[in-house]
Amino acid sequence: MNRAAAARLLLERIAVAYAPAALSSSLGAEDMVLTDMVAREGLPIEIFTLDTGRLHAETLALVDRVQAHYGLALRVMQPRAEAVVEYVTRNGRDAFYDSVELRKQCCGIRKVEPLKRALEGKRAWITGLRREQSAARADLRLAEFDTGLHIAKFNPLADWSGNEVWEYLRAHKVPTNPLHERGYPSIGCEPCTRAVEPGADERSGRWWWEQEGKKECGLHANGANRDSPHSNGDSPHFSHLARSS
Repeated sequence: MNRAAAARLLLERIAVAYAPAALSSSLGAEDMVLTDMVAREGLPIEIFTLDTGRLHAETLALVDRVQAHYGLALRVMQPRAEAVVEYVTRNGRDAFYDSVELRKQCCGIRKVEPLKRALEGKRAWITGLRREQSAARADLRLAEFDTGLHIAKFNPLADWSGNEVWEYLRAHKVPTNPLHERGYPSIGCEPCTRAVEPGADERSGRWWWEQEGKKECGLHANGANRDSPHSNGDSPHFSHLARSS
């Protein structure tokens, strides 16, 4: 079974064994692969994206393109306005440049808290994370359990290469963010993302002013229990879902 077929099969099994499940999409290349698979198969998996209030215009425009292309509605999650106002008033709009702590506070308000709301009531969280993306993700598994959010977490593209991602996107004519063609392999908020040189680490353009080991926004910072999905023993399907795909 090739990797695309294996990823589709895993998504199908998650949709059955872990309903309701949700795919969090940054609208990046990997997430567009998964969006295409979910849409093509008509899987009952919700797709949501986080509008942080600081995204590139190209990213925001892609929301409409995706909805029109697939005839589906993306759930758009936004930060709580009062939390954003408090942060900006206290620290300044671009205070994230001043320290890692202030940057993580900003990410917490604009990304982490909306993510938690989006996953409320869900039994599975699907991501487009890949091992190749950074050293911090080198031990990523297809199936994990997020101990902070207490939810089964699946990474169907964990073992894919960047070339495999783009081969799929081109073969299936999947809409993508035009920023990828301008040297942005990984795209986040506009002030925190820049283009990188060909061959550079895919996430080197994210928070480029910080040390490498600190470059996570908090969405994927929780500990992962890879032996069982739920501390209470719920859902015996977890252990073999990824292995058998």
